Amino acid sequence: MEADWRARFRHDATPYTTMSVFLVRKGNPKNVKDWGDFIRDGLLVIVPNPKTSGNGRYSYLAAWGYALDKTGSEAGARELVGKLFANVPALDGGGRGATTTFTQRDVGDVLVTFENEAILIARELGENQFDVAYPSISIDASAPVAVVKSVVAKRGTAKVAEGYLKYLFSPAGQEIIAKQNFRPRNAAILARNANKFPPIRTFTVDEKLGGWAAVQKSHFADGGLFDQIIVSR
Repeated sequence: MEADWRARFRHDATPYTTMSVFLVRKGNPKNVKDWGDFIRDGLLVIVPNPKTSGNGRYSYLAAWGYALDKTGSEAGARELVGKLFANVPALDGGGRGATTTFTQRDVGDVLVTFENEAILIARELGENQFDVAYPSISIDASAPVAVVKSVVAKRGTAKVAEGYLKYLFSPAGQEIIAKQNFRPRNAAILARNANKFPPIRTFTVDEKLGGWAAVQKSHFADGGLFDQIIVSR
């Protein structure tokens, strides 16, 4: 992969984005509005295991970013996120398992998942059963794309691969992306879907947490911050 691969397409080579939001029971009976509500006594939070799930990793880091803003320190963030995970009854291995726990086993008051998943779940399982709630801040979970030259050269698919990725950024591609509940980069298409995609403040791992390599080492390596939080909860 070339060093400048992100510069080959707009928006750092990310044709769409999503973020961690809350799926709650219809009418939001527990009045869950932000990450800080998760530490209330008796509130049960369903989230996938950050050690085994990308969905869970983003959820954890979204909460950590909120906690940094709220407390102003790493120590404060660790305390708040520790209290949050004390209200997690069990850590499912992935997003699918967490969704099943919340929607079919009827366990928990709030499920943390990606916005596109929350919208889909609410619609497929019944809009009379669930609502999507948006926190004051969440994490940008953009999906980058790239043409891997060594692969396309071997298969003779360079032109097709390049054309496909360009299509993702085209108006037609962006319309499809919006229909699949991901936030398109095209401003006009995003505006036309404002009812589906309300404004929300987000941060990236790079700008707030020092990048994925640093996060992996400090939070998710064996014995890291996440393991320490789980052990002490």
